[in-house]
Amino acid sequence: MSANLATALSRMGYRVVAVDADLEGANLHTCLGVPTPRKSLADFVAQREDDLGKLLIDTEEVNLQVIAGTHAHLGEAQPSHLRRVRLMRSLRQLPADFVLIDLGAGTHSSVLDYFLVADDGLLVLHPEPTSVENAYTFLRAAFYRRLRLAMAGHGVRNLVTQAMDQRNERGIRTPFDLLREIETLDPMEGRRFVETMRSFRPKIIVNEVRTAEDVKLGFAVSSVCRKFFGIEAEYLGYVNHDEEARRSVAARRPVVASQSSSDAAIYLQRIARKIAGVTQT
Repeated sequence: MSANLATALSRMGYRVVAVDADLEGANLHTCLGVPTPRKSLADFVAQREDDLGKLLIDTEEVNLQVIAGTHAHLGEAQPSHLRRVRLMRSLRQLPADFVLIDLGAGTHSSVLDYFLVADDGLLVLHPEPTSVENAYTFLRAAFYRRLRLAMAGHGVRNLVTQAMDQRNERGIRTPFDLLREIETLDPMEGRRFVETMRSFRPKIIVNEVRTAEDVKLGFAVSSVCRKFFGIEAEYLGYVNHDEEARRSVAARRPVVASQSSSDAAIYLQRIARKIAGVTQT
């Protein structure tokens, strides 16, 4: 998904940098047809390199460069919090119109921080129960982490920490439950909570769609987020199941480049246009 969206955006004329932050399972360079590089984001994490510009690698696409995630330290792959802050600042200084950060699965603090600091957080899910469950878990974890960072009062932060335990003794099960508790404790922090809730607007993409019910999944997830979490999650679009996509991975070329007229490529290009804010025609 990251490789194809990056390629699609670059073919629209934008300068794009794709960054592989999945240091435990780096393969973005492979999807873009780039041989395993000697230097990668792991060198920034290990403080062997402070200049991200020196980690940029050209791809076959004129406007697309990649920062690989290869050769990470297996025992300590992800950077410390302070190093993550420096990384995000450095990424914003890259000479690019779009920087796409490919994240690993799960709710590791590094994954949540990248997702929250980015201008847009894209959540890709498959029409399978396990994927949907993981998506809700991730959104809940991301929202509470953002909320905890936004709250000023120590007592309110403790409440958020308790709420992160889904079996907490206070019976806080949803953000709405937490809001009621916070408003009782500190009305001003309650208003800050509402502002934080309104500003958290993740975007959903459903991949490997096969049926009409699969297409509706994005709307269903958005509805659940609004009803139970108070979160406005935008359904950005879906990508049809397409064997051309599978073959493109084996060929180490994004499907939008190798088979630009295939179903998968057409829907990926449509999503890329939405990300860029280009009006559909």
